[in-house]
Amino acid sequence: MGTAATTSLPTRSARVFGPGNRLVWAMLLLLTVYLAGLALPSDDLRPVVNGWLGTITQWIPAALCWRAVYRSGFRRMLVLLAGAAVTVFAASNQYYVLALGDGEALSFPSPADFGYLLFYPLILGALAILVSRQLRALPRAVSLDSAVGALGAAALLAALLSPILLAAQAGGFSLATAVATAFPLLDLVLVAAVVGVASARGLDVGGRWGILVSGLLVFAATDVIYAEQIAGDSYAIGTLLDGGWAVGLTLIALWVDGLTRPPGAVGRRLTGVLSLIVPVVATAAGVLVLLLGTQVRLSLLAVVLATATLAGASLRTAVAFRDLGRMADLRRQARTDDLTGLPNRRALYLDVPLRLASGGPRSALMLLDLDRFKEVNDSLGHDVGDELLVQVGRRLADQLRTRDLLARLGGDEFAILLDDAGPAEAEAVAATVQAALAEPFTLAGITLQTSVSVGIALYPEQSDNLTGLLRKADMAMYKAKAGGTGHHVYRSSDDSHGDARLRTVQELRLAIHEDQLVLHYQPKIDLPTGQVNCVEALVRWQHPARGLLQPGQFLDLVEESGLMHAMTHVVLDKALDQAALWRAEGHPLAVAVNLSARSLLDAELPARVRAQLSSRGLPTSALTLEITEEFLLNDRERAQEILTQLRETGIRIAVDDFGTGYSSLAYLRDLPIDELKLDRSFIMPMADDARAAALVSSIVDLAHSLGMSAVAEGVEDAVAYDELVRYGCDQAQGFHLSRPLPVADLDAWLLLRRAAVATA
Repeated sequence: MGTAATTSLPTRSARVFGPGNRLVWAMLLLLTVYLAGLALPSDDLRPVVNGWLGTITQWIPAALCWRAVYRSGFRRMLVLLAGAAVTVFAASNQYYVLALGDGEALSFPSPADFGYLLFYPLILGALAILVSRQLRALPRAVSLDSAVGALGAAALLAALLSPILLAAQAGGFSLATAVATAFPLLDLVLVAAVVGVASARGLDVGGRWGILVSGLLVFAATDVIYAEQIAGDSYAIGTLLDGGWAVGLTLIALWVDGLTRPPGAVGRRLTGVLSLIVPVVATAAGVLVLLLGTQVRLSLLAVVLATATLAGASLRTAVAFRDLGRMADLRRQARTDDLTGLPNRRALYLDVPLRLASGGPRSALMLLDLDRFKEVNDSLGHDVGDELLVQVGRRLADQLRTRDLLARLGGDEFAILLDDAGPAEAEAVAATVQAALAEPFTLAGITLQTSVSVGIALYPEQSDNLTGLLRKADMAMYKAKAGGTGHHVYRSSDDSHGDARLRTVQELRLAIHEDQLVLHYQPKIDLPTGQVNCVEALVRWQHPARGLLQPGQFLDLVEESGLMHAMTHVVLDKALDQAALWRAEGHPLAVAVNLSARSLLDAELPARVRAQLSSRGLPTSALTLEITEEFLLNDRERAQEILTQLRETGIRIAVDDFGTGYSSLAYLRDLPIDELKLDRSFIMPMADDARAAALVSSIVDLAHSLGMSAVAEGVEDAVAYDELVRYGCDQAQGFHLSRPLPVADLDAWLLLRRAAVATA
């Protein structure tokens, strides 16, 4: 093996090359000169280039590594192993150069060759430490993808190295043969390890992973070309090939240096389309190797690795089909009420907007609530109450047309969407339903009679969306219950809080303009590492008379009164101001901000958000926008346009409360989404409900298979936290970890958290 040099470096690591880092700049300058010297045909320069210049270009990366070891206090085994690998290679090369300079005839293998060989286990050990703590949290499918990718890469490289391996085998066993064979075999293991890690979606590999991968692949490629030239007796010292080893060492050293620098960017997770392509390409490589084996002689190792690749791909396909079947079954269960077998609330939120958009010009939503149902539960027991609900569901279904939708919302509440129905038709159906439910029920040998109160809201006269229809049908239902009329069609006068609402709207206008809105922040814990890289900004209203008001006390009114655009602007300003302050203090945190469906209808939103980030000098990665499924449902084309504009700037997009609304796989496929936030209704019952736990596990796998992150909301206990870690969930937030906190309290909490993580 020979001396070395470097190549162009990824621009995304610009922090490494700051003007204050003289050692890095000196290294790059000398490497550039060295490469130029290798490229020049001048014989006069050869002794200098191949001698001290080549030596320096390898010792400077070693020095950079040991500076990183010193910065880490000699406590990080990852940094120590990588630094030792670079150093042992440089020392071996030093011996090689000195021996040649003395005119010594080097035997093969020489002490330098054993030093070169030591580089591989050291750097592979560093890679193992990088990912070992996270491997247990990887889903099975991701582990299989990683294995198939590694095997495919190894098979392809083994096929390329077959002439060398076959020649070594034909030469019989000797120490020289063993060492000569070890180099290509260790390169094979190195490439397989790199590709395997690159295939593992969800691994946190640090912000400069691309530099390390580039260095290792350049290093391995140089080894392979060197081995082929040695086998063909065509290798000559002082060619550009010698620069390949220095390229690899320099890139590895830059990566090691970055591991101990002050945090400027959060660790990077391996996600996206590339990681999904790797197993496919690996499978194709395995097939190609086996086909090639029918035409030329390949080493047994190449054939075995290719066969193992196809076996792993077959197993991965079987797992994928099983997961798809399970997902389809779980999705059906998630849309069905366990007790009655009717569609549930989730199905209602999924189907009604589609029906309204594609149905006739008018519809009616009916909300039904059984009268005095609590008395049945209290006097006869919940088992009798459950049986009553089952029979009520059957009778309701018997009164409806096949094109009408009946769903159980929970408890004793049912909803009916009547297709092509106005107020007269809706009232007629309500009367029919009341009469059907007035007939006696026989339960556990007891005859019961019940009644129902029905509230009716009309589409599109009274609302053009499901949320508005439900709210108004609910007010109408309570009007019917209070008046004993049985059913009631919503009227504007039913809103008994009209005067108070008008006063509150005026107070909200003042609150927005007089800085009465404040933000509390809830940390999002990175489950594999325990670190906090992002917080969610949650708005509160510091009312001058009523004190601190929670979002549920005023956000609906903000939405209805058309103040959401103004409030969104204020919340974004405050959140980004705080993000800029954290960054200036040396502890950068990304912030997540919730946006309503109405805010996302603003065509100027992408440009305004970009301007808000730019004016504070914040990178787009400092902001995540959380949107609701309602927006994705109501206007798919509009969602595609707005989200694409936002995503193209680098802003992350998260779907909030995933699973409570329009949980269609179609929008996950079509829209640029980075993150799924599992609603607390999935997380909270995990400990006692196997189906809820299965849904969480499947949604996490689904997110990862689409290159998205999975975030759990509402983590209220250690059991849920541990289960989420086991399922491979990426982040979590909830009261078990921290409540939403004011800035001062959050800063104190973060100090304690960082200390706990550092000593863990």
